[in-house]
Amino acid sequence: MSRFTEVVGRLAETIESRRGGDTSTSYTAQLLGDLDRAAKKMGEEAVETVIAAAQGDREALTHESADLIYHWLVVIAAAGVSLDEVAERLEAREGTSGLKEKASRA
Repeated sequence: MSRFTEVVGRLAETIESRRGGDTSTSYTAQLLGDLDRAAKKMGEEAVETVIAAAQGDREALTHESADLIYHWLVVIAAAGVSLDEVAERLEAREGTSGLKEKASRA
């Protein structure tokens, strides 16, 4: 898990470094400047991830998961949500049954 954490942390830093960058040379800068476009792209990647999982295609699932995580990081950055805020929400749910947590939102 530590390798994943390190890679995601570096990727989040790279994404943040692209904020305000040249949109003619940086796809990330383009997405950071257009939350709607970034969110739609994340949705596309989510669907591709689901399809790969449903088909049992391990290689495609790995590839699409990486794409999804990148686009998710871009979306939260574009929306001004930090990884620490997401971690805080996850920590608040630790030790709580998923069914119980979901019912509490209703």
